[in-house]
Amino acid sequence: MSPRDLVLVLVVCIAWALNFLVSANALREIPPFLFTAMRFAMLALPLVWLLRPPAPGQWPRLIAVCLCIGVLHFGLSFLALRLSTDLSSPAIVMQSYIPMTALLAWAVLGERFAWRTGLAIGVSFCGVLVLGFDPVVLANPAALLTMLASAAMLAIGTVLMKRLRDVDMWNMQGWTAVFSVLPLLAISLVFEPGGFDQLGNAGLAGWGGAVYAAFVSSLLGHGLYYVLMQRYPVAMVTPWLLLVPVMAIGLGVAFWGDRPGPRLWIGGAMVLGGVLVIALRALQKSRKLVEEPMVGP
Repeated sequence: MSPRDLVLVLVVCIAWALNFLVSANALREIPPFLFTAMRFAMLALPLVWLLRPPAPGQWPRLIAVCLCIGVLHFGLSFLALRLSTDLSSPAIVMQSYIPMTALLAWAVLGERFAWRTGLAIGVSFCGVLVLGFDPVVLANPAALLTMLASAAMLAIGTVLMKRLRDVDMWNMQGWTAVFSVLPLLAISLVFEPGGFDQLGNAGLAGWGGAVYAAFVSSLLGHGLYYVLMQRYPVAMVTPWLLLVPVMAIGLGVAFWGDRPGPRLWIGGAMVLGGVLVIALRALQKSRKLVEEPMVGP
């Protein structure tokens, strides 16, 4: 990567890592599903003017992707942050969506991977188990399980997205925002009684967190990420994104009072190490396809 694009990668990582801290603060004032609805309502405002319909026959898949990622993934991830007493373990466990995606792509799309990638997937999942025995995590296992469910929804949405056609990043974000707001509000009304009363009493942390999540984390962060995806193979960018949980751990220690124990460090290293191997194997495979093109008529 050029030095300029490395700076862009760092901006993306910082924006996404800070989102853990900013959102965790906001969730002290606003319930998680209502907070997620606010995020997408704000995000829809600038993107709704850019929306265009997908290719014929793609509506069911597009709506399924939006519900998996917008409603279930983001809603559950903010619920996990609300339930958790630390930032480190949610930030690490979220990365398990990468080995989950590889397994789903193998099962659903028939994508194959070598034994080294399979070993890395196993190490990542074992890392989640080790991390789960950290005293901080054991004290509140619901947060870990909720974040795992969130990661699973992101993995399902990612696999479904692979067969979408003619939907760029801006349209994907815009449609996700549009299709997610009403289901999230309905979930909030049923499972978060009094949520709108809390919203009326929310201060700068709550409203500022929603603004940050919508415009800095989503619009800026994902916008720059899309720019990088247009310039480089996905596998070249993915390893750099492992800086996000590392930065989130640092922010948790500095500002949230996190004190990661040895099990969290070991489990976190296993999860992130496995994810790094998967990313590097994907990069090696993409380079091989470029350097050794298929020979044929």
